[in-house]
Amino acid sequence: MSEQIRIYTDGSCPVNPGPGGWGAIVKCNGEETELAGHEEETTTNNRMEVTAAIKGLEATPEDSMIILYSDSQYLVNTMTRGWKKNANVDLWTLLDTLVAQRNVTWEWVRGHAGHPDNERADKLATGMSGASRNESRLSHVDEHGKVKMVDVSWKPETEREAIARGSVVMQKQTMELIRDGEVEKGDVLSVARVAGIMGAKRTSELIPLCHSLPLDQVLVELELDEKNNQVQITATARTTAKTGVEMEALTAVTISALTIYDMCKAVDRGIRIENIRLVMKRGGNSGDILLEK
Repeated sequence: MSEQIRIYTDGSCPVNPGPGGWGAIVKCNGEETELAGHEEETTTNNRMEVTAAIKGLEATPEDSMIILYSDSQYLVNTMTRGWKKNANVDLWTLLDTLVAQRNVTWEWVRGHAGHPDNERADKLATGMSGASRNESRLSHVDEHGKVKMVDVSWKPETEREAIARGSVVMQKQTMELIRDGEVEKGDVLSVARVAGIMGAKRTSELIPLCHSLPLDQVLVELELDEKNNQVQITATARTTAKTGVEMEALTAVTISALTIYDMCKAVDRGIRIENIRLVMKRGGNSGDILLEK
């Protein structure tokens, strides 16, 4: 009869969110296997902890008797105390499937407390995350320093959303011309809105390493802030795809702002485009990121 399998796992994400790594040690019948992996794109420490458990369990046969050791309270308490699985749903679904096919006991161990196998799993994870080499690799640069397009073929398609904002600052008289529809070139806000949508649709043609996405929706909202003599621009982009849609939202804001500048520059040479930034992204491996309300 085979002995009970012991798995020691750990995850690492030095810049959370950022690139990460995971490690697992599987011990069975006097033999052990070391497993480790790296996530180049933005991930989180919690995702790496759960991924380590998934990879460890995948290396065992169904119906196995397993004790899985982890220093992650997020992982262990979710599996033993019913903590809610609001984030990282894709990983929890896969983990639950693996656990249903095995008899798994979960054990929490204190991290960095001298447990030899936990320390080994930690070294595997931190080594794969790049932390031990004091490096933070860009996802668009390979190990030889050459520019590359990130491979997203392995990723599942998920619903994704991004919101970006920016502003165009101008003279009071210019603001009044826009408000009253008296700019010589036409209806500034309508043209800028259409330009932003068109810009979002052509993002992959403008940004060399950006993937071409099937956009489900692009919304461009323009608000006159007459107190500060600004046009506030908000762009929302949505897709169901394997990679994020933040570049499309940022491009929509940028093209809208440039259109306003172009249509008004003849009457206002001091127009400024300011503070274009991402304010929210949703979906994908990194989960929801809210940078401002």
